[in-house]
Amino acid sequence: MDSGIITIMLPLALAIIMIGLGLELTPKDFARVTKHPKTVLIALFCQLVLLVGIAFLLCKLFALEPLLAVGLMLLAASPGGSTANLFSYLFKGDLALNITLTAINSVIAALTLPLIVNFSIMHFMQEGQQISLQFSKILQVFGIIIIPVCVGMLIRHYAPALTEKLNKPLRIFAVIFLLLIIAGAIFSERQNIASYLGQVGAATAIFCICSLTIGYFIPRLLGINSAQARACAFEIGIHNSTLAMTIALTVMASSTIAMPAAVYSIFMYIFAALFGTLISKFAPLTTKPAIDQDLEFENTKH
Repeated sequence: MDSGIITIMLPLALAIIMIGLGLELTPKDFARVTKHPKTVLIALFCQLVLLVGIAFLLCKLFALEPLLAVGLMLLAASPGGSTANLFSYLFKGDLALNITLTAINSVIAALTLPLIVNFSIMHFMQEGQQISLQFSKILQVFGIIIIPVCVGMLIRHYAPALTEKLNKPLRIFAVIFLLLIIAGAIFSERQNIASYLGQVGAATAIFCICSLTIGYFIPRLLGINSAQARACAFEIGIHNSTLAMTIALTVMASSTIAMPAAVYSIFMYIFAALFGTLISKFAPLTTKPAIDQDLEFENTKH
């Protein structure tokens, strides 16, 4: 891809998307964690510990080449995408919990993503291969994630009418941008695409299935109700692959590192829809979740 597009347009477009994410958040979404810490901690443990570990094992099992291994670890370290909220809504998950997890995840990822990626670079890359995530680049990652989200939250707080107008266009823009960045990453690696798909296709598919199933069944085993477990599954299974690809292409300047996230983007919506359908059929809801009731109560006060 053209270097000007990569260095200027990609971060700018991602910033617009992250502002859109911020438009969906309020300080109450962070405060709600104190009311339901168990569910949030379980979800974060699944995402930041279990799934990062699974991604590492998949890199080893499939003997991924170093740049693809770093790419899969970058994907694993990325927070949940805002599309998780849509799937949670469609399949009767706890939407308020999704919003809370997205809020917390976005903040934590600004700190954990550089740590996980730097670990994977040190572990998988050879001495002579020039790629790193130095402190200045870590600040870039932090800025890409946190600043636009804060801007979006401020717009929501001070200009609610503008927020209403911006919500739908920004969602459409996010989908179009995701498709364009996938196409761009694939096009720039068109000479190697068959080889990369062969290497990383199965690994990303398994990782997606693991993300959704662990996100649902671990919370259920630990006593979390079905609606909240659905929210966890979609939050954990639908990664912010746009963020992962943008960091790969801009901060790390590697279209190869972007490939796992590009391939994952294709799988995740298909698998999430299938997973939601299966859960709805075989694990119907029995009770209305407490967190949803909190959201309703907050809405009635306005």
